[in-house]
Amino acid sequence: MTQLKAWRAAIVHCIADPKDVGTEAAYEYFEDGILVVDGDKIHALGDANTLLPNLPDSLQIEHHPNAILTPGLIDTHIHYPQTDMIGSYGEQLLTWLNTYTFPEEAKFSDKDHARDVAERFLAELLRNGTTTALVFGTVHKVSVDAFFEASQVHNLRMICGKVMMDRNAPDYLTDTPETSYQESKQLIEKWHNKGRLHYAITPRFAPTSSDQQLALAGKLLSEYDDVYLHTHLSENKDECAWVQELFPNSKHYLDVYDQNQLLSERSVFAHGIHLCDHEYQRLSETGSAISFCPTSNLFIGSGLFKLSKAEQHNVNVGLGTDVGGGTSFSMLQTMNEAYKVIQLQNENLNPIKSLYLSTLGGAKALRLEDKIGNLAVGSEADFILLDKQATPLLSSRLALSKNIEESLFVLMTIGDDRAVQATYSAGQCVHRR
Repeated sequence: MTQLKAWRAAIVHCIADPKDVGTEAAYEYFEDGILVVDGDKIHALGDANTLLPNLPDSLQIEHHPNAILTPGLIDTHIHYPQTDMIGSYGEQLLTWLNTYTFPEEAKFSDKDHARDVAERFLAELLRNGTTTALVFGTVHKVSVDAFFEASQVHNLRMICGKVMMDRNAPDYLTDTPETSYQESKQLIEKWHNKGRLHYAITPRFAPTSSDQQLALAGKLLSEYDDVYLHTHLSENKDECAWVQELFPNSKHYLDVYDQNQLLSERSVFAHGIHLCDHEYQRLSETGSAISFCPTSNLFIGSGLFKLSKAEQHNVNVGLGTDVGGGTSFSMLQTMNEAYKVIQLQNENLNPIKSLYLSTLGGAKALRLEDKIGNLAVGSEADFILLDKQATPLLSSRLALSKNIEESLFVLMTIGDDRAVQATYSAGQCVHRR
């Protein structure tokens, strides 16, 4: 039995990377479009005039003449335990971790606390139109259980993992190589591919893991075909220098992970700001991805991500908020800051490329482009409605837009959570403003 539902609005989605096919061929736009959903999958997409004659008379169509419908947004790097420390003042990376992050993460040994934060975190994501995220837990196994349990309630496609950290961190937050391996394995068996959930092996970053722990992370990655690897890379210059001291036999920062077989088609490295050509080359050769986190990189003073350099080497790139180092859950605001990061390097970030990075590009970075990231028939029905009249300023400014590219750019520049009218996951409304 079909469960057809339909939405009528302006509809835009990316079908390719603008760098490969040019901007015009990278997206489809229907000024008056219809999206038809059957259960949890996309059944049809096209111009209203073309589709309407073929739709059942009984089908109710939800009409949104003042909205733009896009795929659900994808956040390729975020820390759910840092929800309550967003906007913490005045430190660069290593001091920031010790001053704010580690004391906050200690609270997640309590599952009730973890569940409370997970629920508020997911509500915040959905309010901002984010339907999939690659998420850090804490070192505590219960932090991951709490996150996945909360994600299941809304049938969200989410990826999370327990942090592995056995040195250079407070005693109350460390595990051991063996316990991190065993607990990660138990969590993989319990949660990976359960419904729409996936597991990510999650060493925090090279300095907080011993050689033995990184080797066991690599062993885990080899034992399961399709689990993820999620960690940090070359965020901050002091961090890079510290990695070289701790791992004197490595060629560079990425080589520490490479020596432990942690580069793979499902490996996502957050930041990747200070990389040499060989590092870009190895990321490309192994199919690994970078998460570009502009609000965090600016807030913590880490540096400017070189998108064009990553593109030259054909490295997959997605956008990440990196909350709580990042300053907003909004992918619209993250696109705004990404534009500025690229501007500071005398380059431009086209709004279609921004949309790509936060939808199909993020899906490709996560190897989920067959499921999410665009509105192709057969894809999962994760999508959002952006309200062109969400604020007086948006309303007046968008009334002057000449085309969809300009409208998207305005939404990315002055839009935020208020612009997200509704969020749908697997065909079900999970947020309505």
